[in-house]
Amino acid sequence: MTPGARICFEDLVCFDRNKSYVSGLLVAGVDEAGRGALAGPVIAAAVICEPYDDLAEVRDSKLIRESVREELFELVIERCGAWSIGVIEPDSIDRINIFRATLEAMRRAIEGLRPKPSLVLVDGIHTPDVDITAEAVRGGDRKSFSIAAASIVAKVSRDRIMREMAGKYPGYGFTRNKGYGTREHIEAILREGPTPIHRRSFHVRADR
Repeated sequence: MTPGARICFEDLVCFDRNKSYVSGLLVAGVDEAGRGALAGPVIAAAVICEPYDDLAEVRDSKLIRESVREELFELVIERCGAWSIGVIEPDSIDRINIFRATLEAMRRAIEGLRPKPSLVLVDGIHTPDVDITAEAVRGGDRKSFSIAAASIVAKVSRDRIMREMAGKYPGYGFTRNKGYGTREHIEAILREGPTPIHRRSFHVRADR
């Protein structure tokens, strides 16, 4: 049994429905991808999506194989009521720090939604500064269907960018590591130096 299989689709759906039933609100899920990477942007996604039967495999994106994530991304985009992403590039991350960059990406994603939700459920312990009621949900990508759907949209959107960057900057393994600090990636940075998409404010440790 895969880790994702232990997360019940009905429980994810119930979490969101409890929020909307109690408040009578249109609910969106928000999550990010790339916060801990050494290269590439941080991307946040905001999604308003009903839990249709063909989305029953939606889980935290980290628990889903890449090929399945790609398929679910297309389904979520097709079936959702609204979706939006916010992208913050490495130079901005270096300028304002990754914490603020992540919140700004989330803010942009939320502001891009049409129709506007009345409540956003944000994975983590912090919420962006928006004029919509926002609730932080620790471990939300494993509790909320909407956040899990957003995690897939954010992850796949970023992965596609990093695969493009692999063609522009060969030798760093971006197709495999997506900019995260794997041994292969760190060795490439130490050997070749950083590219323009590397975050200069992130410290690279040779002993990883």
